[in-house]
Parts: sequence; C-alpha cells; structure tokens
Amino acid sequence: MGHPRVPLSHKHAGTHRDKNVSGRLQQCNDDSVVVFQDNLNNALGAIRVLGIELIEDELKPHLNTVLTNIRERKKGAAEQVVISGILPILALSLRSRGPLTLLTAQLVAELAKESVVRKGFGDAGLVTALLSVLTSTNEELLIYAVTAISRMSYDSAKQQELLLRRGAVPRLVAILFRFTDKEVLEEVCLKALCNVSGMGMAEEAGMIWERGPSLRPGESVFHGVSPHTCGFAFSVTLVRVSQWGPGQFLVSIENFQRCSSSFWNLHGNKRATGWFPFLSVGSCSNFFKLMKFSTRNIPRTKSLKTRVFHTFL
Repeated sequence: MGHPRVPLSHKHAGTHRDKNVSGRLQQCNDDSVVVFQDNLNNALGAIRVLGIELIEDELKPHLNTVLTNIRERKKGAAEQVVISGILPILALSLRSRGPLTLLTAQLVAELAKESVVRKGFGDAGLVTALLSVLTSTNEELLIYAVTAISRMSYDSAKQQELLLRRGAVPRLVAILFRFTDKEVLEEVCLKALCNVSGMGMAEEAGMIWERGPSLRPGESVFHGVSPHTCGFAFSVTLVRVSQWGPGQFLVSIENFQRCSSSFWNLHGNKRATGWFPFLSVGSCSNFFKLMKFSTRNIPRTKSLKTRVFHTFL
C-alpha cells in the first residue's frame, strides 16, 4: 500500500518520469559509444590508407585519436587496432625517423600495455623497429621506445627470446653508458633489462633505483628496492653492467628478498640470515647459454639465482 497522504497517481507519474530519465541517460551512453567507435574507426582507416606516405599534417590527428582511445582504455579499442592492421605502418613510421616518430613511439608504448596488441608486435616488424630507435639521441623518444620494450617483454617468453636474439640487451646497456645523468631513462632501461631477461618486473612494483659502488673499472652497478604491500619484506634487484670488449657487454641481474626489522621483532628476532632468495625468477632464453647459479653467502638449503649473459652488437 502507498503512503496515505500521497495520491497513487503521483507515484505512478514519478515512476514514469524516472524511467524516462533512465532511458535518456542510457541513450546518451549508447550514442557516446557509437561516436567514439566511429571516430576510432575513421582514424584507423585513415592511418591504413595514408600511412605509407607518412604525411605529418594528415596523419598526426588520427594518431592522436588512436592514442587517446587506447590511453583511456576504451572498450574494444585495442581489438579494433589489431583488426585494422596498422601495426606495420607504425613500424614504418618508427624506422623513418621522421616528424611522426616521437608520436608513434608514444602510441606504441601505450599499445604495449594491451596483451592482445603486443603479441603481434613481432610479426608486424615493431620489435626491430623499436630496436632501431635505441640508437637515437632524443631522450624522450628513447623513453617511449624502451618503455614499449619493457612492457612487451614483461610476461612473454616469446618476445623475450626475440628481443635477445635481435640484440636488445647491448643497446639498452649502451643507453645506460651514454646517458649517465638521466634518471627517468635510466630507470626504464633497467626495468627493460630485467623484463627482457625474464625477471617479470611489473610497473606497479614501485621499484626505486640508485647507483651503487662498482667493484672493477668500467662497471656500473645499480640496485633497486621494491617494498611489499604487507610492509614486512622488500625485494632488492642488483644489476651489474660492464663492457669487456668492443661491442661486448656483460650483464648480471640478481634478485633478493629481505625481511624488515619489524618482521623479526614480531618473531622474537630469531633469524639465521637477513637475506632470502627471491622466488619469482623466470626463465632466460637458451640463446644466451651462460647462466650462473651462485650460492655464495647463502645457506645450502637456499639458492640464489643469478643471470649472467654475454651480448654482442
């Protein structure tokens, strides 16, 4: 029964108005989805038709449209990019080193977040195109290209092997040696090295990098610390890079897991050692056959996996 002081007709009228408002809102949402899909389809179609000529004034607004849709994670946008077949055109734009290369690298870095897109990077020629960019002197362009490499290799053994075979590691190391005072570029390069080697370092890990003391001439040492969400432990990644010949580099990456003092206080400070092996270490490509497993300063019941791989330009 209704409220005695409210006529039943008023209630029916209010319900009818609510349904009308809800219907109009749904219609607006549907219209906006249609508009975004039309804009994205038009942009993808234009890139596919005009892309071979790489005319800046005509292509730039379409690339920006695709970038906006991918960055905002519009539903179905990544799938539309794959269907459109524009990835080879993006690879061509990267290789051209023209006025659209920076915007293209930015778009490719965003596309690399999408698993449905990045798994097609190899066949589209984007892997070799990204590697060709790593010889650039443009810091911003390098940041986007290295970020794309890091994202595409994060969880893909196939992409890791392809990048290793194509010489990604020496190019990344060369950037570290060339740009010694660029923190952002240094950070993305170190993250990319870890992901290419199969360490699986997520962007959400919150890794903080800094340079450490080197043990020998020509060696650069970096260590990154990433706190765990529980607050009782943190992981440490140690990266050593050195050049031991013309175009020949040695890269060593180690992962540790360390418990904080608060953890040991909770457990009566009963600890045998403060360092433990980091358990989530993935596989390294068999192409680089030198892999060292070090147990120095670690109890026999534990193991510390160290990746060491020689790479050549």
